[in-house]
Amino acid sequence: MSELFDAIDALVASRSPLPPPAERKRLRQAHGLTLEEVATTLDVRRATVGAWESGRTEPRPPQREPYAHLLKQLARLYPSSPTAAEGSTPAATAPPAVVEVAPSAPVVAVAAPVPASPVPASAATPPSPTAAPRPARGSRRPGAPRAAAASSPASAGSGVYAHGPLLVLDADGEQQVTGYGTGGLLLDVPARSLPALVEWALAEARVGAQKLHASGKDADPLLVLTAAACERYGLPAALSDTERSAGRLPEGHKVIKLLERAGWKLTRRGLGPWARIYRPVTGGRRQCVQLCIPSWNALDDRSWGHAATLEPAELARVLGVYAHRVMTPVGSTAVSGLELMTALNPPTRASEPDQDGKRHSEHRPGSLGTQGLDPAPCEAVDGHPVLAHLPRFHIRGPQERLFEEAYDWARDLTDTECMQPHLVGIDVNLAFGAAANGAVVGLDAPPEHVTRPVFDPAVPGSWLVDLSHVDLSRVKVAKQWRDLEGGLLPSPFTPTGEQPEGPAWYATPTVAYAVELGYDVTPVEAWVRPRSGRFLDGWYKRLRDAYVATMADLGVAEKLSPGGFLAAMDGYKGRDPELGIVVDAVKMTVKGGIGKLQEKARGGGWVPGQAWPALARPTWRPDIRAAVISRARINMHRKMVALAAATGRYPVAVLSDCAVYTADGPSPLDVLPYDQDGKTVPGSFRLGVSPGMVKHEGTQDVLWGVGVLEQLTAEGRVANLARYIKTGEVTARDTGE
Repeated sequence: MSELFDAIDALVASRSPLPPPAERKRLRQAHGLTLEEVATTLDVRRATVGAWESGRTEPRPPQREPYAHLLKQLARLYPSSPTAAEGSTPAATAPPAVVEVAPSAPVVAVAAPVPASPVPASAATPPSPTAAPRPARGSRRPGAPRAAAASSPASAGSGVYAHGPLLVLDADGEQQVTGYGTGGLLLDVPARSLPALVEWALAEARVGAQKLHASGKDADPLLVLTAAACERYGLPAALSDTERSAGRLPEGHKVIKLLERAGWKLTRRGLGPWARIYRPVTGGRRQCVQLCIPSWNALDDRSWGHAATLEPAELARVLGVYAHRVMTPVGSTAVSGLELMTALNPPTRASEPDQDGKRHSEHRPGSLGTQGLDPAPCEAVDGHPVLAHLPRFHIRGPQERLFEEAYDWARDLTDTECMQPHLVGIDVNLAFGAAANGAVVGLDAPPEHVTRPVFDPAVPGSWLVDLSHVDLSRVKVAKQWRDLEGGLLPSPFTPTGEQPEGPAWYATPTVAYAVELGYDVTPVEAWVRPRSGRFLDGWYKRLRDAYVATMADLGVAEKLSPGGFLAAMDGYKGRDPELGIVVDAVKMTVKGGIGKLQEKARGGGWVPGQAWPALARPTWRPDIRAAVISRARINMHRKMVALAAATGRYPVAVLSDCAVYTADGPSPLDVLPYDQDGKTVPGSFRLGVSPGMVKHEGTQDVLWGVGVLEQLTAEGRVANLARYIKTGEVTARDTGE
């Protein structure tokens, strides 16, 4: 009988009453909750909660009852007028609101939101698509009247970080400084000097972000200074040639002296495009503010597009979306990508209380620890201290150095391929991110040297082994032997695609792929890391969710049909160019973060054999970089082999994550075989937005390709059509896409 009552309870819970979608969103924002917080609590994805709030889907058990309970509790705290409850006042036409700031700070005015851009509302996050109007230059914006706190569309919630992760500061003709926050937030900034600005940011501005891991630390406030704000605080609007070359202001600059007199310090990188101003931790309290100065080239156009030219409100929106979905930026996208690894997987944690009830910092399992590690000699870059014994100008070959790099391979077209009219490029989404997912890498212990080891694909490391016997003309595909035209495929073991000629060093995924293809391997020696784990899984998931959510905002959703996906991708950045900037920044965060794992020495004073600062980081790990790049290259080769075995199509060029094929038509659908049910070759390329799936990179005529090959060969340049397939323009610049 009790089972019957349980079934009745479940039936009632499955129909728990809910307010209208617009009211659900109002209640969440009124309490300062983000989509991420609600989603995490209910164990669903952020986009799912957004879909509930937009009315596209309805909650189902087991989440429906707790979600209804949450809304009921919030409705008691924030009762609405009858019209609001009925959803008759859309958010796009809500009246202006006023938000109360810290007691001693000027009052904040929240601009009325403008109609949202034509993208799905379900994937929206706290930084709203709306933007606050910019005060006219040369005039002072009157202060808003002080009022009780009211909900503001998509602004950060109450609490110590009520005003979001960052502010873009701009000054008008009367030297009044305005702070532009996320969700259309405006603050009057009273500080008259840079030291006072730092104090204000920490004591009154209520800017920052919660930590991404329970054992991590909160994100410091980020202040982005426009050129006008720089001049207001005694900084140059642009760096001189000498300052730009040095990457910072000279140490004797008057503003730096002001900071020093006020007890503030700068990190080793000084006061440059990205600066960290801090005081030593006292009483467990961290005091640190990040500065970003776009007019000093803090927002490199290779990563941030035209972000540096945006108006303050628009820039606040772009950086705010990135901050909420990825992290508050702390430098270039590469630096932020590296810092995100530590933020999501901190090296230490608080211990259990000792006899006196005190907790201490201890190593956190699964992390990289707090100390830098020396690499194995084969993993070290030239000039590393572990190679100091080598003769000067010694060149290491494959038997001495690990060469795990992305593809740069091309071949001549066959006669049959020359008869086809089109060259079609397909590009893997977030290829290095997808390769990082599930990668087993060494953690906090140094590598161990082994002679004549038995290869174990579960053990990360570097292996000296001869793979020249692997014949691509006959390989296993899905565990079945298949005959292929091996000469039309690149070797999976070298970045150039050339067949190895003898023993060479390889990362574990590369050697494991040789075994997968059906061949035995006999390593001569190895450097292995028995203490290992999936260190990058959380990093991948965070960046994957940021990418997919932003693409959804741009109208490119998951689970589209192949044709629907291609249609959605057509001109997708034009639907919201600012979110297009965020998409590119996320991609560069993935690529740059992996690259930073092997940061090389910089600066004219470095001498080979001497250590450089990056080596002290626990995240200076060329072995992890090698493992990810190896997996990315192997993933690419596995898909090309599967496509060749099923269709007889072979790539004519591969550059990193882009492959070019000849075809009878101009679409990827003319390369990739899809049936009427939308299914394609198992294990091969699939069209879609998710990392690891592919998009259309570009199409050109075969005659164009023949002309490019002739031109570049005559100039003595590497002729890789994948480098130019996107636009057809032959340039010297390598975008790395």
